[in-house]
Amino acid sequence: MLSKKIRNFLLFGVIAALLLAVGYWNISPGRFLDQPVAQVDEGLIDYYATNAYSIQYLPDGKVQYEMTSDKVEHLKASEVSLLTNPDLNLYRGTEFPWHVTSKRGEVNPDGTEVELIDSVRVARTDAQNRDTIITSSRMTVFPQKQYAQTEQDVRIDGAGGVSTGKGMKAYLKESRIHLLSNVRGQYEAR
Repeated sequence: MLSKKIRNFLLFGVIAALLLAVGYWNISPGRFLDQPVAQVDEGLIDYYATNAYSIQYLPDGKVQYEMTSDKVEHLKASEVSLLTNPDLNLYRGTEFPWHVTSKRGEVNPDGTEVELIDSVRVARTDAQNRDTIITSSRMTVFPQKQYAQTEQDVRIDGAGGVSTGKGMKAYLKESRIHLLSNVRGQYEAR
């Protein structure tokens, strides 16, 4: 028979081996390897609004712009807001606003840039009742800067004629428009 000292030593040895085995499975080397990062769905919408309305004022209290949209969806991952049928009036502190519409739009996280997509129309009637209408398939509008630009084909109806071109920079505050290339014009002689 084994002595009491050897039996106790073997018993504690078996218990220690059991504890080491359980510890190994609970703290296996695989736990310390890089775990794959959970994928975030870029299209996940965290909130939305229907019939949305937003208004921005100038420091002197005059209206800078007002915007309505049938639907606004906010993307959680990118903080971008998607607009359905956005309708924007850029007042520039005057009573003759630029009226900007499109089928879809995307607003960057801080609201300084609006990307208008599909059937973009920018129109204005001035104090002399003259209409200016700018159309394109895509345009970026910077409401605070009162500036719009595009690299797409552009058509401008107004001032007794039609101008077309590829690419545009429009300084809406000064009512100044630059067509960048392939410019063509057709004007009525009076």
